[in-house]
Amino acid sequence: MKKLLKHKKALSPVVAAIILIAVTVAVSIAVAAWMGALTIGFMGGGEELKISSVSFTAGGTGITIKVHNTGTSTIIISECRSVGKTTLTLAPDTDPPNPLKAGESKTITWADFTWKNGEKYDIQVITAKGNVFPTRATAPD
Repeated sequence: MKKLLKHKKALSPVVAAIILIAVTVAVSIAVAAWMGALTIGFMGGGEELKISSVSFTAGGTGITIKVHNTGTSTIIISECRSVGKTTLTLAPDTDPPNPLKAGESKTITWADFTWKNGEKYDIQVITAKGNVFPTRATAPD
């Protein structure tokens, strides 16, 4: 058995160095991409919106949504949805609620929203960039 191992050759130092350099470069590229993604998130590149309240108007035919831009960039709200029920499309140049500047709060009035007493509604506020901010509200009894 010992005779067999004596005739086996190892990798040459040049090939071993090339393999080590290739692995090092691949790992450094992966780490750089990961850190770049983290940096974009921390630097305020994303939109941040908080739905502070949802209220239902008397008579079962309207809803009011109060939103607050908690991010650092201006947000354009393109539409509001009640999941599976109805959609309110907002023109990008209307005011309120567009544009919603950083730190600003506005109210979206949805006049043709028909609701039923005690029913739960999944409401989504969607921005022009396609980000979805959901909330759940229960209509009064």
